[in-house]
Amino acid sequence: MAQNTTYEIHDPRFRHMIVGNARLEELHTGCRWAEGPVWFSDANQLVWSDIPNERMLRWSPEGGVSVFRQPSNFANGHTRDRQGRLVSCEHGTRRVSRTEIDGSITVLAQAYNGKRLNSPNDVVVRSDGTIWFTDPTYGIVSDYEGYRSEPEQATRNVYRLDPQTGELDAVVTDFNQPNGLAFSPDETILYVADSGASHDDRLPRHIRAFDFIGGTLSNSRVFATIDNGIPDGIRIDTAGNLWSSAGDGVHCFAPDGKLLGKILVPQTVANLTFGGPRRNRLFITATTSLYSIYVTVTGAQVP
Repeated sequence: MAQNTTYEIHDPRFRHMIVGNARLEELHTGCRWAEGPVWFSDANQLVWSDIPNERMLRWSPEGGVSVFRQPSNFANGHTRDRQGRLVSCEHGTRRVSRTEIDGSITVLAQAYNGKRLNSPNDVVVRSDGTIWFTDPTYGIVSDYEGYRSEPEQATRNVYRLDPQTGELDAVVTDFNQPNGLAFSPDETILYVADSGASHDDRLPRHIRAFDFIGGTLSNSRVFATIDNGIPDGIRIDTAGNLWSSAGDGVHCFAPDGKLLGKILVPQTVANLTFGGPRRNRLFITATTSLYSIYVTVTGAQVP
């Protein structure tokens, strides 16, 4: 294993995925817990959550940092749908919402089987328009990132929502704390992080993979285990490599689950996303700060 102050090389393939002279840049600090970055290619800006401060911030190369939304209902993870609308997971309201083009808010999901969701955490949208999100209890375990409350759901689930019909299905129900999620570039594999070890070292700190064929999930297996901290947010590049948050930075795994390398970050990483005009700039939310670093790969997410 080769190491410097920015990278750990665990596999020679990782050398071709990083820019050797690129260094980690701190773009902003002063958050309490930075999370949920989402890139707006049409506005050339990044939006992310500062959950305990109940605000969402924006960064752009031209304008620097400003407040995007406050209060934010303790919003955590975000994505954009195929129409470019912002889809958000809100701890405070225990719901998934969509920001329409005119700025109005549409509630997409807030209950399952007549009971309130726990605290939606992270979200992705497939090419068919369905919305997939995780629902751990992090937003209701204290008053720091939401409002302390007893869970109404018996399990902590991964959900699929059809925004056209409003139908909400619990597609996986055996997670300890489901967290970040992402589809492979061809959408035949769903990856979901289990961050149960955040509050109990005996629980998982791994990423599971599921085959998605014929509209159903099958063949659950452990894809990779994080060796420092826990997996939180995850992203996929166009070659199918998985990039995961961790305690010491960002870990990159090949499609077969082999650890290729790490980008070392001085704070615990919560989430990440690819952005910039060529989607080759990795934006990283880590505890109090927003960082970025250029890589040679391209993020797979849209729009």
